Amino acid sequence: MEPALHPDAQPLAFLLGHWRGDGEGEWPRGEPFRYDEEMTFEHVGEPFLLYSQRSWSPDDSSPIHFERGFLRPGGPGRVELVLAHPLGIAEVAEGTIEGQLIEVATSAVSLSTTASPVTELRRRIEVRGDALSYELHMAMRDIALTSHVWARLTRV
Repeated sequence: MEPALHPDAQPLAFLLGHWRGDGEGEWPRGEPFRYDEEMTFEHVGEPFLLYSQRSWSPDDSSPIHFERGFLRPGGPGRVELVLAHPLGIAEVAEGTIEGQLIEVATSAVSLSTTASPVTELRRRIEVRGDALSYELHMAMRDIALTSHVWARLTRV
């Protein structure tokens, strides 16, 4: 039997489920690209949501990126995102939740010795019905904050 959603996680309930779709990206040192993606938000009865993301090439299904972490209520109208990336990055972001719109910016980025030199991330996630759209902006040591990826996913 599945536990009840924790009352503190109720403002995040609109994210619950499995989402799948495609996106586009660009980076100053490369060509524009497309990708397929899925995200899952689930609860375990505690005051947070579990988050899992993976993306792959639409051409040959080779993996592109993965993220794992937690989405936590941060008080009225506030939200926290804690993520690990396989690129050697740990991300802590904080921001706002208004209705079904989340906007967060990193408050801390920790890097392993061999990590990509990411210095800042900003995310915007919006749900309208069974459609989830998001944008990710990223900065690195020698690249100012810039639009990196954006996607539209559908609840499956």
